[in-house]
Amino acid sequence: MNLRAVNEWDPLRTVVVGTARSMGGTPLLEDAYDPKSKEHIRAGTFPLETDCMSELDGLAALLEARDIRVLRPQGLEDLNQIFARDVGVVIDDRFVSMRMISDRAAEWQGIMPLLKDVHDSHVLTPPAGVRVEGGDVMPMNGEIWVGHSAADDFAKYTTSRTNEAALDWLSDQYTDWRIRGFELTKSDDDPRANALHLDCCLSVLAGGHAIFHANGLKHEEDRAFIRSQFEGQLLEVDADQMYDMQCNLISITPEDVVSCPTFEHVNAQLLDWGYRIHTTPLQETAKMEGLLRCVTLPLFRQA
Repeated sequence: MNLRAVNEWDPLRTVVVGTARSMGGTPLLEDAYDPKSKEHIRAGTFPLETDCMSELDGLAALLEARDIRVLRPQGLEDLNQIFARDVGVVIDDRFVSMRMISDRAAEWQGIMPLLKDVHDSHVLTPPAGVRVEGGDVMPMNGEIWVGHSAADDFAKYTTSRTNEAALDWLSDQYTDWRIRGFELTKSDDDPRANALHLDCCLSVLAGGHAIFHANGLKHEEDRAFIRSQFEGQLLEVDADQMYDMQCNLISITPEDVVSCPTFEHVNAQLLDWGYRIHTTPLQETAKMEGLLRCVTLPLFRQA
């Protein structure tokens, strides 16, 4: 299997789409590890396996209809394998397996069989002490943007998933790439005040455009960087729109973006910018604080 990804928008040719089969039912409140899931557990509205299966199968069908090869994780009993993105990331021609929180570590067992034809030299595994999840990592044509938490927040919040050691380790692995870190705003209790991963508050598109929730970044200098980087081509969304996961889209070509049909404001802006939009519902999946980028793991984007 060939691996390639150097940015977020080159034509997608091979992708893993997560699976909700045998996702384990509604977790106990004390076992939930993000505030949006906790909210729905308390309300009795946590998503059903059948609904999530239908949504993810619909996304897979949409991608396959556009000649994209879709792989699914190997099924594991009573394990939520919906958010494939966090398990790994392809940067250049290597697969970086993530070192996730302990509650999610077993998800790697569902992805590993898909990589059986990839040589060991093209699979990188972080050492102990490095914590990183794929939703925090964005290859950006010679730069790698990484959402992370400083040591105090990493120790304080369950929602802190990537630590500062990950930046140093990625820098050692990708010496020709610049690593740019963004410290994220975290909350274990308020989903509107929590950027679980970088891709929950930032989506970067091919034409120099971006969708951004500024308060997802903890520091003003990082917000200022994003605003300057995409000056005149930036759509800023509010906390409610971030909560709905409206920053969490996926590009399948430089001109084609997959979104949700309910994202009227975002979709109108995408059309105005000249993108073609392909929509599929994922509202039930979104109750677990993830959406289109979170459920997809690109393995090959064409140059």
